[in-house]
Amino acid sequence: MARCSPPLLRRLFCCAAKSASATAAAGTKKKNIVFLGSPQVAASVLDTLLAASSSADSAFQVAAVVTQPPAAKNRGRKLLPSAVAQLALDRGFPSDLIFTPERAGEETFLSDLKEVRPELCITAAYGNILPQRFLDIPPCGTVNIHPSLLPLYRGAAPVQRALQDGVEETGVSLAYTVRALDAGPVIACERFSVDDCIKAPELLAILFNIGSKLLLDELPSILDGSAKQKAKPQDDSKVTLAPKVVMDRTS
Repeated sequence: MARCSPPLLRRLFCCAAKSASATAAAGTKKKNIVFLGSPQVAASVLDTLLAASSSADSAFQVAAVVTQPPAAKNRGRKLLPSAVAQLALDRGFPSDLIFTPERAGEETFLSDLKEVRPELCITAAYGNILPQRFLDIPPCGTVNIHPSLLPLYRGAAPVQRALQDGVEETGVSLAYTVRALDAGPVIACERFSVDDCIKAPELLAILFNIGSKLLLDELPSILDGSAKQKAKPQDDSKVTLAPKVVMDRTS
């Protein structure tokens, strides 16, 4: 399995397994959560989770972080970690628990993810398809923060497509992840009014910030399983799609 990770981000799965085992041996009462995300907006979500988990009365801890592999950036084409990986490192998160699989279905990754024993996985702009074998691992499921009012704007570019359509209102949804694209039951959502001046990067940051707070509000019910009872199936008759925006570099 080829990868080009700098030493600090090299996935030391043996160490990860030992760290997870040590945590279990310590008898911690906090439930393990694994966070998956990649860009800066996802890093803000991770920052919120890490801050909340540091509280003595927190019911959870971030046991591992999953993100895209380092990528060549800037003029020097130097391999740099994702914004999520960099935030985790800056916050002192163990580098051996930052996983960077090229695909979330890799056997080695799935095997070592199981060693972490996640109760719940949380995704925010991760950028990788999650196979059923992944979704079967956490008993509390996988929950995604999606920056639209589902079932509207399912897909990779919900904010950009919403602004292109001139919507006056959008929002953020907290939904269970299923194999179909952004089609899982919605746990909660929050609406946000859109003005004419707002740009996509700003709106995206606002929505993920709202989503972070929504996630913290809903985490107790997600972890105790009651969220699955109240989550509402999406109305497929109202689905709109938000495919990735391709920039025209010829103009």
